[in-house]
Amino acid sequence: MRSKLKQVGLVMTGVFAGVMISLNFSANADKVTPAPLPVEELRAFADVFNAIKQGYVEPVEDKKLITQAISGMLSGLDPHSAYLDAEAFKDLQVGTQGEFGGLGIEVGTEDGFVKVISPIEDTPAFRAGVKAGDLIVKLDDTPVKGMSLNDAVKRMRGKPKTDITLTIMRKGENRPVVITLTREVIKVQSVKSKIVEPGYGYVRVAQFQENTASSLVQHLDKLVKEGQLKGLVLDLRNDPGGLLHGAVGVAAAFLPANTVVVSTDGRTEDAKREYRAAPEDYLRGTRDDFLKSLPPSIKDLPMVVLVNGGSASASEIVAGALQDHKRAVVMGTQTFGKGSVQTIIPLNANTAIKLTTARYYTPGGRSIQAKGIEPDIVVEESTNGSARRVREADLQGHLGNDRDPDAERLLQNSGKGGDDEDMPPRFELAGKDDYQLAQAVNLLKGLQIVQNKK
Repeated sequence: MRSKLKQVGLVMTGVFAGVMISLNFSANADKVTPAPLPVEELRAFADVFNAIKQGYVEPVEDKKLITQAISGMLSGLDPHSAYLDAEAFKDLQVGTQGEFGGLGIEVGTEDGFVKVISPIEDTPAFRAGVKAGDLIVKLDDTPVKGMSLNDAVKRMRGKPKTDITLTIMRKGENRPVVITLTREVIKVQSVKSKIVEPGYGYVRVAQFQENTASSLVQHLDKLVKEGQLKGLVLDLRNDPGGLLHGAVGVAAAFLPANTVVVSTDGRTEDAKREYRAAPEDYLRGTRDDFLKSLPPSIKDLPMVVLVNGGSASASEIVAGALQDHKRAVVMGTQTFGKGSVQTIIPLNANTAIKLTTARYYTPGGRSIQAKGIEPDIVVEESTNGSARRVREADLQGHLGNDRDPDAERLLQNSGKGGDDEDMPPRFELAGKDDYQLAQAVNLLKGLQIVQNKK
C-alpha cells in the first residue's frame, strides 16, 4: 500500500497472538493517485476466483474467498503481516491491557504449523511444560497444517475453565506429546521488584503494557525507600515486547531528558521518525508525567540489564538504548532479533490489516532485525549453557537486516545451544538457582568496589 499513513497514537510492539511485534495504529489513508494496476495478474486472480465459484466440489461464499485471498497476500510477505478479522482486531486491542483468556503461549508459524516462541510465566502452558520450539500440529482433533495463525490463536483462546488438547511435535521425542490445558484469564503482571541483597535492587519487566512505565516508577520508589541502593538489575529476560510508548517510558526513567531512545525508517514519511525520552513520546493523552516522581538517585545508579533469546522487540529497544548510551551493562545471551514495525490499517470499523512498514534502530543506528542485541558480557543460563530458543532469524520469510548483511550468518555460527538433553532445567527467574542474576549482582558489587577506590 503506497498511501501515506496518518498516525493516530497507539504504537505498540506486541500482542499475545504471536511473537511480540511493533504495531502502529493508523487512520484511513489519505487519498493519493493510485499506482497502475497489474491487469494481467488481476485477470489471473479473477479466472481462479471464477473457476472456484463454478467448479469447486461445494459452494463457497464470495466473502470467504476474498478474505482468504487477502490473508494469504499478507501472510506471504513476512511472519508479522496479517489480515485481522473482527475478532482478531478486537483481541489485539484487548491484549494490550494485559488481560485475556487463553493458554499463555506466544506463537509464530513454521512450515504451516504453529511454533511456540515462548510460554508466558505462570500460565497454563508454562505450568504444563510447553517449551519454546514446540510445533503444535493439532488443536483438539483439528490438524493445524494450513491453518492461519489467527485461526489457530482463536481456537486456543476461549472461555476460562474450558479445556483444549494440544498435540505437539518436540525435538528429541520419538512420538507426539499430547497435553490437555484448561484455559484461564491470563493476567500478566507487567512489573515486579524486590531487594535481592542489601543495597541491590531487582526490577523485572515481563511485558510492556499501557501502564508499565508508570508502574516501574512506583516500584523504583518503593525500592529506594527500603534502603539506599548501590546497584540495580533490570530484568528483560523472556520479555516478548509490548507497547512502544511503554518501552520509551522505561528507557526514559534511566536516561537524560530528550535522549534518543529509538528511531524508525521505512518507505513512507510517517515511518521515518525518532522517539526520545520526552513526555510527548512516552505519555498517552493528557496524563501527568509520572517520571517527575522518579527518585533522582535512579538516574545515576549503576545498572545491569539482563537479556536472553526470549527478549524481543520493545525489550530490545530498551536494552539497545541503555547499551548505546552506556547507561547500563547488558548481560546474558543474544536477544530474539525482532526489529520491524507493523502498522494497523483499518479497512472498516471492524477489520484491519497488520502491515510491516518500517524497521527500528537503536540510538547508535544499529538494526537488530534477525540479529538481536549482543550482550556486553555473555553469561549463559547456567554453567551447562542456555536452553535452545527460537529467534526471528528462524522464522520462515523473515525480513533481513538491512545494515548488517552478515547478521544471520554470524548468529548461525555463534551457536544456539547444545543438544536438548544437555540443556539446563527450567528455573525460576530471580529464584535461588538464577545463575545470571547472581552474576549480575556480583558485577554490581565489583563496580561498587571500583567506585569506592576512586
